[in-house]
Amino acid sequence: MELKPRNINILLVEDNPADVRLIREAFRDNKTKNDFHVEQDGEAALNYLNNFNGSGNGNGNGSTRPDLIILDLNLPKKNGFEVLEQIKTNPSLKSIPVVVLSTSDSEEHIYRSYNLNANCYITKPVEFNKFLDVVRVIESFWFETAKLPSVN
Repeated sequence: MELKPRNINILLVEDNPADVRLIREAFRDNKTKNDFHVEQDGEAALNYLNNFNGSGNGNGNGSTRPDLIILDLNLPKKNGFEVLEQIKTNPSLKSIPVVVLSTSDSEEHIYRSYNLNANCYITKPVEFNKFLDVVRVIESFWFETAKLPSVN
């Protein structure tokens, strides 16, 4: 008996509309069914995440707990480090994998992200095709290779 694959819920925290469009396009072209929710600043992302209880359900807002968070570092209101720290210190959220996807290749940013328990740090390529390849690798690893925790 073949199980019907469930949709993967992705929270994309990115303030650059062009990057949002590219990431959505790259995921759309692949085989994993996914639902995107986009927040354009760190404060809004944390507000969205704080709507979830331990069971993974929103507080009546029709939203679903993310299976994966793709997080930019350079965000308005609260930067990606602040968002990452709050996610990874919250018992209800800390099991959600966080992929930092940033233009920065600073060793300090990489170290700080991992020190705050990021699951992965990827520098955004500038070239269009390489950017799409990176997003496809994220999808392939996190949704076809890695096992994500189920939330009951």
